[in-house]
Amino acid sequence: MGVGPRRAVIEGGFIAFSSGPRRDDRVRVNERIRVREIRVIDDTGQQLGIMPPPQALAIAKQKGLDLVEISPTAVPPVCRIMDFGKYQYQEQKRSREAKRHQKVILVKEIKFRPKVDEHDYQFKKKHIERFLEDGDKVKATIFFRGREMAHPEIGRRILERLVQELAEVAIAETLPRMEGNQMHTILSRKPQGGGRPKPATRQATTTT
Repeated sequence: MGVGPRRAVIEGGFIAFSSGPRRDDRVRVNERIRVREIRVIDDTGQQLGIMPPPQALAIAKQKGLDLVEISPTAVPPVCRIMDFGKYQYQEQKRSREAKRHQKVILVKEIKFRPKVDEHDYQFKKKHIERFLEDGDKVKATIFFRGREMAHPEIGRRILERLVQELAEVAIAETLPRMEGNQMHTILSRKPQGGGRPKPATRQATTTT
């Protein structure tokens, strides 16, 4: 993707170059629309045809509205008569609503020891179930020390048991695998109605 021309900006006696959007890259409104002719749509959606911008601007001003360029790449450019301030407010509101409903998927990590007792195992499994219910993913990790490294099958059995017991609510995205002195698998919430899980919008990692 190309980069627009840079602008020189004097800051503290030094010349800095800005590659940000130029003013002409923004939405052009009213007198800033400087082309020979435009296609005009009025505030009710009716096509008014092709005319010079001053003529369309005069119509907009008679209605107490603005002339806004909505399709600058069309030939000729398309402009609409509207309340530009209201339009900007609605666009900002829609953007805020979209961000509010954006789901952030966290990857929670639950650690087990190869010699985990039954009470501790069940306690951590309940945490995993709660995280999955909240829509997060879980990295279940077996942490080996010293001679425990000689028996990775013990950790594998723990993870396989975990995957089996959570089969109704979770799926394993990865098979148990060894990395250094740790073995782990990634669990995600089982999609309701079957199908593949939806990809995360954004991921962060926390450790529990």
